[in-house]
Formats: sequence, C-alpha cells, structure tokens
Amino acid sequence: MAEIVTNALLALVILTAAVFIFIINRRDGGGMTKKQKKMLVRIFISAVMMFGLQFVSAEMFNRMDSYTFPTAGRWFRLGVYLINYFIIGYDILRKALQGIKNRQVFDENFLMAVATVGAMALAIYENGEYLEAIAVMLFYQVGEWFQSYAVGKSRRNISELMDIRPDYANIEKDGKLEQVDPDEVEIGSVIVVQPGEKVPLDGVIVKGSSSLNTSALTGESLPRDAKEGDEIISGCINMSGVLKIRTTKEFGESTVSKILDLVENASSRKSKSEDFISRFARIYTPAVCYAALALAVLPPLVRMFALGTSAEWGMWIYRALTFLVISCPCALVISIPLSFFAGIGGASKEGILIKGSNYLETLSQAKYVVFDKTGTLTQGVFEVSGIHHNEMEKDKLLEYAALAECASSHPISKSLQTAYGKEIDRSRVTDIEEISGYGILAKVDGTAVAAGNSKLMERLGISYRDCHAAGTIIHMAVDGRYAGHIVISDIVKPHSKTAIAALKKAGVEKTVMLTGDAKRVAEQVAASLGIDEVYSDLLPADKVSKVEELLSLKKGNAKLAFAGDGINDAPVLTRADIGIAMGAMGSDAAIEAADVVLMDDDPVQIARAIKISRKCIGIVYQNIVFALAVKFACLGLGAIGIANMWFAIFADVGVMILAVLNAIRALNVHDL
Repeated sequence: MAEIVTNALLALVILTAAVFIFIINRRDGGGMTKKQKKMLVRIFISAVMMFGLQFVSAEMFNRMDSYTFPTAGRWFRLGVYLINYFIIGYDILRKALQGIKNRQVFDENFLMAVATVGAMALAIYENGEYLEAIAVMLFYQVGEWFQSYAVGKSRRNISELMDIRPDYANIEKDGKLEQVDPDEVEIGSVIVVQPGEKVPLDGVIVKGSSSLNTSALTGESLPRDAKEGDEIISGCINMSGVLKIRTTKEFGESTVSKILDLVENASSRKSKSEDFISRFARIYTPAVCYAALALAVLPPLVRMFALGTSAEWGMWIYRALTFLVISCPCALVISIPLSFFAGIGGASKEGILIKGSNYLETLSQAKYVVFDKTGTLTQGVFEVSGIHHNEMEKDKLLEYAALAECASSHPISKSLQTAYGKEIDRSRVTDIEEISGYGILAKVDGTAVAAGNSKLMERLGISYRDCHAAGTIIHMAVDGRYAGHIVISDIVKPHSKTAIAALKKAGVEKTVMLTGDAKRVAEQVAASLGIDEVYSDLLPADKVSKVEELLSLKKGNAKLAFAGDGINDAPVLTRADIGIAMGAMGSDAAIEAADVVLMDDDPVQIARAIKISRKCIGIVYQNIVFALAVKFACLGLGAIGIANMWFAIFADVGVMILAVLNAIRALNVHDL
C-alpha cells in the first residue's frame, strides 16, 4: 500500500508540473516549439495513465482470466502498461535502433532503451511490477524536455537581443522610397533610414541628425547622437530624425553581417573542456556498457561455481540495468556546451563578441594584458591641448598655423583647423611648400609662416624653445622669428584609467602599453593610466617582437591578451594568445585577426570580458566535478545493490536539471 501511495504521489507531481509548465508557457507568450508541446502532451498522458494504474491491482486484472484464456488478465495488464511505455518512450527506442544500425551504439538512448526494456522483460518474466520501467522512461523524458526548453529559451533570448539583421534598405527613386534587399545596395549609394528603422549598412551621414539606439550592438542603454558627417554602423536603430546615409561597405562586409557571423559560428570552435567531454564520452559510454554486462554475468557465475550458492540472475541483471540508467552522462553532455553557449550569449548582450568557446576558455586565463595606445587607450583623435607663445596673441598664432596647414589632410592639420573653428579662406594662403618629415612653409596674407617640428626650425636656423608638455609639438616661426609652439595631444579615452584599475582588480598580473609614439608622450600616458610597463618608438614589426618576448616570460598556464584597433595591429593580434579588437571604429583587418571584438571601443569591456569568461569557466568546472562525483558515487551504490531503479533515474535526471540550471547562470552577466 505504501508503495502505491508513493508511486501515485510521484505521478501526481509530474501531472502538476506539466500543468504548471502549460500555464507558464501561456503567460510567456508561447515559447515552446511544436516538438516540445508534443512531448509535453506525451508526458501528460503517460503521467495520467501512470497515476490511474496505481489504483488497479494485479488481482483486479486476474479476475479477467477464463477457462478459454487462463492468463488473459495478465496479458491484458501487460498490454496496458506497454501502451503507456510506448507512448512515453517510442522515440528513445527508435533512436537507439538507428544508432545500432549506424554503428554508433553507445549513447544515452541506447543506455536508456536497454535499461528500460530489460526492466520490462524482468517484470514480464516474474509477473512483477511494470511501473518501474515506465517511470524511468517518464522521468528521463521529463529531464530531456526540461533541458530542451532551457536551451531553446536561452537561444531565443540571445536571438532577440541580437535581432539586428535588417530586412530592407530604403532607396529614394523619383521622390519615393523603394525598399530593396540590403545585399543589392552598392557602395556609394545613398539610403534613407526613417525613425524606428534599423540602419542596414555601414556609411556616413550626408543629411540629417538623430539619436541612435545601439544597445543590441554595444549593450549601452543610452542613445547616441549622430549628425551630418558622422560615421554610422549597421544594426543601430534610428530613434528620431530622418537620415540619409552614403554607404561605405557592402552588406556582406558590414558590421551587422560580421556580428551575426561571429555569433552564429562561435559554437563551431570548441574549447579544451568540450573536447575533454567528447573524448570522455567516447571512452566512458562503452566502458559502462561492458561494466554493466560484467555485473550481470560475473557475480552469478562466481556464486554458482566458486561459492556453490544460487546464481540469483534476476537480482544481478536488475543491478546491471540500474547501473546502466545511472551511467547516462546526460548532465555532462548537455550542460557543458550549454554553459559555453550561455557565456558567449551573455557576453554578446554586453557588446562583447567572442568568436568561440576555445577563446572564451583562453580569455579566462589571461594574466598579461598588452595594449596598443592610439585608438585603444586613446581616442585616436588629435586635439590642440596647449598654445605657448612669445609676443604674438594665441588666437593669431593658431590662425597662422591653421591657414598654413589648410592644404594638408594629415590628422595634425585637421586638429589645427578644428581648433581654429572658423572657415578657412584659402585665397589668403600662397606659396605652400610641404617638406616631408619637417613641416610646412607658406605665406599667409603675404607673411612668411613656418609650421613644423624642431628639425624644421634647425633647418631654417631659427632658435626655438623646447616644450615639456607631452604631445606633438608644432613650432611656429613668423617672418623668420620664433613665435611660439602649439601642443597637439591624442585624447585619452574617459574610461581608460578605470579599465586598467579594473584589470588589476580582476587579477591581471601585468599591464603593458606598446606604441609608435615618442618616449616622453608614451611614458606620460602610461603613468597617468597606471600601466606597469611601456615600450615606445615601435614599428609594427617591433610590436610583434615585443609580444613574443613577453610570451616567453609568462609563467605556467597564464595567457597574454593584446588589445588593438589598427591595421598595423593585425599581426600582433594574431600572435598573442588572445587578440581583442576595438570593433565599432576598429579596422576590418584588426576585427578579422582578433578572437574577441568589443563593439563600443571601451577598454573597460576588456576586464568585463575576462570576468564573464571566468564566471563561465567556473560554471563549467562546477558542472564537471558535480556531475562526475554524483555519477561515480551512484554507480558504486548501484553496483552493490543499495541504489534501485528509482534512485538511478532521480540521480540522473536530478543531476542533469541542476547542471542545466547552473549553466544558464552564465547568461546573467549584469552583476559583473
């Protein structure tokens, strides 16, 4: 009676869970697939039958016996239970047969089929209780449904967050907007993006201004303002004004395409942990099958021939079947890839694109972080930071410099013109002569102006004053007399100092900066940010050599990460253990060479990426240790007869559910 009550309560729990899941699914907007709904119906029907059969005893079936069919009740009872068994387990049996046919025998479907069919056969032989085999299959299917729903939901969450693929692009023809496939838009075309629409292609705004929602790309909740002349990347959502954009890339090369490609292909690059699980499963599964066979055969033979006692085949076969049920490596096979998938998805939500689980694992071991300076720790935007003059007024000195440099497209020249802030009247400038490596000579309003470095002043025989400020120094001479100098500096990113502090807090042992800038400029930037080591005056090849030198000095399993953004950083990104590219404004070459791409160019995200990877790998190790510890403990208990079939399935499904729930924690990265 106690067993009937227990079994009825278990079936009732499953029924209640099925109804609860139906209600949650309806409130969640119907997140289940057709396959999951079908499986849930099967679970529900099987649980109802299982619950009802608890109140129908074997004696009630035996009353159906007659003189014509003396065992009719027994076979009718078997038929009812077989119907229930096939309702809940026919797909497992089919997969097991297909595996045998394809010579891929040893998987969880084979283990479950052998265990439950064996338990059913024992019950038929002994005219015993069929319920155990059905319950084992039912609980296994509940666990499978749960992991399928969990994986599907995590995939949907990531897909929704990464729903940045544009469906169309607007081309203006004859005063009307025509929707075309983004693939059909050529470079240099002008597209129109209206409020509420996604930006389909990378380009430059030629007309209009607006606020852009970039949360799907960068994880940043605050909108960004964009105006005429600004570069704009695909995947953003236009929130207010109408924008006309001249495209600079084809759709296949655009930011949105590359992001989607990175996310879709991330799972194809396996980590060492995933490879370990694959190798483990190939050895483990046949090993436990042979162990179960030995458990079923050897002890009875020993009892018969060595001890002279009864073989008790039924008991040992039952233990072997229980051993098989316990041995299913579902928790490992399901939870480890899910952990990596969730970790990559959680990072993607924050604008950190990791190209594979192998890179995620390597990133978690980063102890040395090496930075390029320009565009990585600094904005790569030059700005006038000081004007040191003799007798001439500051504004006049800046005016002469801006006009003299008006014919140059160099970033230094652009920064002088920006600081001047007025329209450049080129008619005022004559006799422009650019001396490569020195500077510019010109006449402004008929006055001779020289603007350049100290070598230009020496060449002209003009005495000049050194400047102690860090940056590029533009010395000025007017009518042959030294007039002062202008300091132009690369602006440090607002969060660079915070980023270095965050890395050290995260356990990074050494931070290094590599740059082609002059030693004085490099050392000042490094000191202001708190960087441990700095190497200056480096060519691209020198950066590779320096990274190789640093790689040779690292200890143990520590990994070296390099963060950069320029074309000249591509070789270094490839050479480092893990390459991190600034994705929003970084070069295509750097993004292609890197293993991790930061979509908002914020160096703080490097520390965040390391924390996300470490959380994910921590979850992976937790699941491996937990699953193996419980698995081997239960195998031992099953072999000596302490664990029965009920215990086996609870251990297997329970461990799997706990491991899956733990894996899904990797999606939550907001608190890092």
